[in-house]
Formats: sequence, C-alpha cells, structure tokens
Amino acid sequence: MLSLVAHLARGIHVGWVMAREGALAFVDAAELPPHLRLVLRLGRKLERPGLGPGRLPAALTRLGPSYVKFGQFLATRPDIVGMAAARDLERLQDRVPPFPQAVAVATLEATLGKPVHELFTSFSEPIAAASIAQVHKAHLHEPDGTERVVAVKIMRPGVRERFARDIQAMRFMARVVEALRPEAERLRPREVVETLARSVAMEMDLRLEAAALSELAENIKDDPEFRVPQPVWELTGRDVLASEWIDGIRLNDRQAIVAAGHDTAALGRTVIQSFLRHAIRDGFFHADMHPGNLFVDPAGRLVAVDFGIMGRLGIKERRFLAEILLGFILRDYRRVAEVHFEAGYVPSHHSVDDFAQAIRAIGEPIHQRRADEISMAKVLTLLFDVTALFDMSTRTELVMLQKTMVVVEGVARSLDPRLDMWTTAEPVVRAWLTRNLGPIGRADQARRAVLTLADVVADVPDLAQRAKRVLVRLDEEGLREVSRVERRIRTETKRMVWSTLALWVIAGSLLAIALR
Repeated sequence: MLSLVAHLARGIHVGWVMAREGALAFVDAAELPPHLRLVLRLGRKLERPGLGPGRLPAALTRLGPSYVKFGQFLATRPDIVGMAAARDLERLQDRVPPFPQAVAVATLEATLGKPVHELFTSFSEPIAAASIAQVHKAHLHEPDGTERVVAVKIMRPGVRERFARDIQAMRFMARVVEALRPEAERLRPREVVETLARSVAMEMDLRLEAAALSELAENIKDDPEFRVPQPVWELTGRDVLASEWIDGIRLNDRQAIVAAGHDTAALGRTVIQSFLRHAIRDGFFHADMHPGNLFVDPAGRLVAVDFGIMGRLGIKERRFLAEILLGFILRDYRRVAEVHFEAGYVPSHHSVDDFAQAIRAIGEPIHQRRADEISMAKVLTLLFDVTALFDMSTRTELVMLQKTMVVVEGVARSLDPRLDMWTTAEPVVRAWLTRNLGPIGRADQARRAVLTLADVVADVPDLAQRAKRVLVRLDEEGLREVSRVERRIRTETKRMVWSTLALWVIAGSLLAIALR
C-alpha cells in the first residue's frame, strides 16, 4: 500500500510538471476518449504563460536524469509519441553539472584498486558530464616508454538507486495508461518501460559498454572508412571505462571539415553506408549516431564514440529490412507486402494485395521526385504508419532502427545536401541479399541444416537417459505397481519415439529447404 501511494504521488508530480511546462500540447485530443479529453483540457489550463518551443525537453529536464534518459529513449519511438514530439525530444540535451573531481577520483580508485597517480601521469577535470556518467582526459605511460592519451568515463554516484526508484514509478504509470486507455496496449507501454529499464541497466555497467565497443570493432575490422576507439580493458570496470582518445572534428562542424580538406560528399556516403552495413550485415549498430558522437579523424575516417545505446537485429529482421529497401528501390510493392507477411508482422487474415496497394501509395510519390529529395527515413516512417492500419504490432528493434536512420540521414544530408540516399544504400542492400539469398547463402543454410541434423542425432541418447530418469523418479515416488510402471514405460517409449521422429522430420525439412 505504501509503495502504491508513493508511485501515485510521483505520478501526480510528473503530471503536474508536464502540464506546467506545456508538454501536454503534444497530446492529440481527437484520439482520446471523452473522460481523458476532460483531463487534458484541465491539464492545459495549468500551463505557464509564454512557453516557447522545446516544451517536452524542458519538462523532462525538470523531472531529473531518469526522465531525461526516458525522453531520449522516446525520441527513438515516434510510433508512440508521434513525429512532432519525437523531433522535439531530439533537442533534449543529456547535460548536467559535473560531480566533484574528488568523487570521480574516489570512484576510479575504488573500481581499479590503485591510486590515481599510479594509473595515470595526468588526470583532467571533467570535460563532459551527462546524467549517468562524466568523461575525463588522462595520460598514461606504456611499457615501451611512450605516452598514451585515453578518455576515462566514470559513473555518477547514486545514479543506480535513483533510476531504480524512477523506473518503478514509470512501470506504475504504464499500467495506469493501459487501464485508462485499453487501445494503447498495441503500443506496449509496459514493454517500452521494460526495454528502457534493460537499456539503462546495461548503460550502468561500463564493462558492457566496453564489450559493445569491442564487438563493433571486431565487426568493422575490414572497413577502411569507419573505426571506433579501442577500449583499455585493464583500466575498465563496472564504474569506469577507459578507451582511446579521439582527436578529430565533430561532424556538426562542417566549416572545420571543409577547412581541413575532407570530402564532405564522401563522408555523407560513408555515414549512410556504414550504418547500413552495421545494421544489415552485422545486425549490431550504434543507435545514437547524432553529430556529437561522430568525428572525422585526420586520415578522413569516420569515428564513432559513446556506445551506451546499441541496437540489434536478428537475421529475420535484417532480411526484412534489406528486402523492403530493395523493393522500394525497384518499385516492387508486391514483394514489399509479401515480406511483411512472410515475417509474420502482419496477420494472415489481411489481404496481401490490399497491403501492396497501401505500400504503393507510399512508394509511387517518391519516384516522382528528384533522387536528392527522397528521404529513406520518411519512407520507413510512412511505412510503419500504414502497417498500423493492418494490425502490425510494434517492433521495438525496427522502430529504433528507423529512428536512428532518421538521425543518420540528417547527418549525411548536412554534409551533402544533394546526397542520393537510394543510390547510396543500394550497393549495401544488394551485397547482403546476394550473399545471403544467393548460392553462397544457400550453401550456408545447408551447412547449418546438416549441423542441426547432427545435433538431433547426438541428442537421442540423452533423450533416452532422461526418459529413464523420469521412470526411476516415478518409481521412487511410490508408483511401484508393475502394471502401472509398464504402462508408463510404454507411454514414455512411444512419446520418445514420436519425438525423435518429429525431430528427424524437422531437420530433414530444414535440409530440403536449404538445398532448394
């Protein structure tokens, strides 16, 4: 009861701040039932006079670091908050005053187990601070006598406890939203909060960020135009992450990039193609690629930093993305529709032809415009709007990818306003489809099917042993009557025979499909 009262009080406080800062202006009253329209009208009367743009960021900043992080996450979910609110949330700056140097040093020493002067020859004051951590610049001596410059990220003290408390309140408010407006269940507000909770939990263990950095570095080791800083594992722990210091020009400083002699058009292409390679080829992409996290180094390579927010796509999602992009490029709307049904994203009771017609309404207008006027991100946004009409459930990973693509496309166009997004994307998409759906891909599928078949065969003795243990356990529990045990033996034997046959059929089917 006390926790319920506490969550209710926090929810009222959140509502009050949102109303005072004018954040309720983004709510569409037409989509609300009558009782909630009344609540909205009352809330709008609480707005402070003279409010300008940036209302949502102002409200969330007032609510504190947890809500700033929540706002950044919602900026990747226009399917929930709408495009206008998502664009407003893009202004949200995760910048807060730094915590004291002495606290940072104490955290560093407690995590790494050594005094700061033994770890570094110099350790700067914080150069950037956010809601979860802040960054320092440090120098250290290498064993060969050279000096190395590193960026040291240190966790903000007490942040885990505050986030845990605020997440509980958000869970409560998500349940309230579903109760007041049942049709909101399609948007999965509780799942959104849980996704945020998992994301923040991973962000709050800097070892996991270092692992993401290492994984991405391994994926791109053969990509000459894109790189990431190397983590320094011996100087990394739960609350501390050390990585290579990046000397470069931020991508939002176009004037400096031009003055340094870099090719802005080539950089724009690299931004788009690198992102698509990471998403489609590797299934693991940087989900926060705003200009502040992207640099161009002296060699002209694109460098990304800050790997707290990452996205993953399974093989099904990657094939889905590649095929719909190629379908729009080739104007094959029927294939775009079929891909949605094959992936199981649109319920089978809908018509493929009707869905293809809706896709055509998105695709045809873009082919009436110049290539440099076509927005790939806008096409995907419209696509997700249309799928809502066909009962397509929200796919968190795809929406995060779509929103990241909006940001990436904006960065690329800031470097080259006449960039042809579709021509730039096509080589990456075609290469992946050729590799995975062509002869080489079929061979890989056949190899995986053979391995699956071998696993099935290898599991048969283990299944027999499990059945035997089940019978022994039944006997020990008092089922000693001979006739009863015999019946169980016959039942378990039949079940195992049929299970084994079923597994063989499934494995054989996989092999047949792969070899077709």
